Amino acid sequence: MAGGLAALLDDIAAIAKVAAASIDDVGAAAGKASAKAVGVVVDDTAVTPRYVQGFLAHRELPVILKIARGSLRNKLLFILPVALLLSQFVPWLITPLLMLGGTYLSYEGAEKVYEVLRGGHHEVAPSEEVAEIGSPEHERTMVSGAIRTDLILSAEIMAIAMAEVADQPLLARAVVLAVVAILLTVLVYGVAGVIVKLDDMGLALTERQAAGIRRLGHGLVAAMPVVMRVISTIGIAAMIWVGGHLVLAGTYTLGWHGPYGFVHHLEESVSSVAGVGGLAGWLVDTLASALVGLLVGFVVVGVLMLVALLRRRFARARETTATEGSPEHGESA
Repeated sequence: MAGGLAALLDDIAAIAKVAAASIDDVGAAAGKASAKAVGVVVDDTAVTPRYVQGFLAHRELPVILKIARGSLRNKLLFILPVALLLSQFVPWLITPLLMLGGTYLSYEGAEKVYEVLRGGHHEVAPSEEVAEIGSPEHERTMVSGAIRTDLILSAEIMAIAMAEVADQPLLARAVVLAVVAILLTVLVYGVAGVIVKLDDMGLALTERQAAGIRRLGHGLVAAMPVVMRVISTIGIAAMIWVGGHLVLAGTYTLGWHGPYGFVHHLEESVSSVAGVGGLAGWLVDTLASALVGLLVGFVVVGVLMLVALLRRRFARARETTATEGSPEHGESA
């Protein structure tokens, strides 16, 4: 009996060791996958704060929390199952889908650039026009827009993580991707929450007794409008850069090696520069991706503007035809 109990305890200990090793493997894989996706995480963090501009201070964190919940829902309920199914049965489809997402990001960024160049805002749907800034309708619009943009960025994060664990069994892939989804969502929206509340922190510091701390508080309050504009600009640039990179890398993966091959050649030509070769190579890749993103984005903006123009002309033509064919028009003629 004692021998049987000892054998059972040995078996339990062995199982515990295997479980601990598995947890260590999952943690290591999740850490590696998260590190690979850090570039997109920076982009996602930069994009988010611009969606809370114009809200009252007490609504900023609730809006960030809504976007974070939507982001986590995107990753766990939509992207994760789809990524696992695609990687298991049709892995070749992942690249075209990422390119489609990159095209959307490029369009989002190029649309903002177009608005700046025009010196105004593009035409929006009537429901968006009447939504007062800070109203529940405006909040819903901004949150849904942020979650749509996050869907693309999250898809790239998960795709990068998937590439790092592609050789793992299906269950291990699922666990690692779930861990990555939770960790990076907390990181991105935790940092975004801190960024948007820095002005409130500054106001709190202005009420302290120490003169130095009060000066720091006034400095934070004065700097935050500039900081938010800079972050918003970085967010737009990030969408263009990430979107262009998805399209550029996708063309290479699908067999059109010319464009990205040329970029790689430029990277190699500057990588040999002593001291700054790595940075120079990264800048070349980033600039090329941004240019591709702008080109793709402006093409989409142009196509959508042309479609909108044709629809308006068609609607006017139908109205004219209806008016000319009406009895009132015939009698007046």
